[in-house]
Amino acid sequence: MRFNPKADISGGRVGDAGSGGGGGMRGGGMRIPIPGGTRAGGGIGGLLIVVLIVVLNMCMGGGGGLPSPDGSGTGVDPQSQSGNPQGIEQDGERYANCKTGADANEDVDCARKAVALTLEQFWAKTLPEQGGPGFTAAQIVTFSGGVNTGCGQATSQVGPFYCPADSQIYLDTTFFADVLEGQLGGQGGDFVEPYVLAHEYGHHIQNLLGTMGQVRTQKGPQSDAVRLELQADCYAGMWTRDASDGDGILEGLDQGDIDEALDSAKTVGDDRIQEKSGQGVNPEAWTHGSSEQRQRWFAVGYNEGTLQACDTFSASEL
Repeated sequence: MRFNPKADISGGRVGDAGSGGGGGMRGGGMRIPIPGGTRAGGGIGGLLIVVLIVVLNMCMGGGGGLPSPDGSGTGVDPQSQSGNPQGIEQDGERYANCKTGADANEDVDCARKAVALTLEQFWAKTLPEQGGPGFTAAQIVTFSGGVNTGCGQATSQVGPFYCPADSQIYLDTTFFADVLEGQLGGQGGDFVEPYVLAHEYGHHIQNLLGTMGQVRTQKGPQSDAVRLELQADCYAGMWTRDASDGDGILEGLDQGDIDEALDSAKTVGDDRIQEKSGQGVNPEAWTHGSSEQRQRWFAVGYNEGTLQACDTFSASEL
């Protein structure tokens, strides 16, 4: 993955909350994984194994979003959000020197800022073109230890997540090496984080579309919670298809980049995580979808490139 060295990336919405701590998140975030589990004498049993979960009925209200007055949407008005929870510094010292694509090619923080801008540009164009509402960008916020969000206090253990209450994406960047690779055995690579960010940005698009209000069932291979997550993977595939053209900030993606995204989707499949934890595979406990489902819906977005093709809620089979 390479960025156009002459590209202006200064407009990417990123912020840094620095180092924090505190209690657990009170709910509401669309999460990639939560490290959990208990020690069982050492060896593989002593590993912290990630458990994927979507919290849908706490601070957001029933059905995955704050209910709108007519009950049809999420009730979250992105235009009304402050966009800057306490302690979050827009750009700040961490991103102060991220100005061009050349900076993004040399620094992972600047690469994050560049990816944020490509996501904003893609959805600002695609959403209205394909019949969606007006677009409001989400901010990506990095932190370590803990962070205060519109969905409550969160620690780094929750993994990357989107909070619909403040329309922001939060991540502790140690997640990728410590959890995705270290605990779950993902192959890693420079396109892994962009895939995860694109998935979380997909939740922001669902928030704007009111899709979160469609979530009623929260576990099982055909559940609404799984459909929500697979749709976010599909939206990530849509962005990846556009980024592959190489006519913007990104100079194009190769097959290795696509393989890294697919490997990440496989790594965070519910069945893969159940196997890693030493449990038997139990589809009735799934909240995010199997490895096969996640890879397949990413590929649908990549190959088809439309919101309609990513309508997992209308799919008879996932």
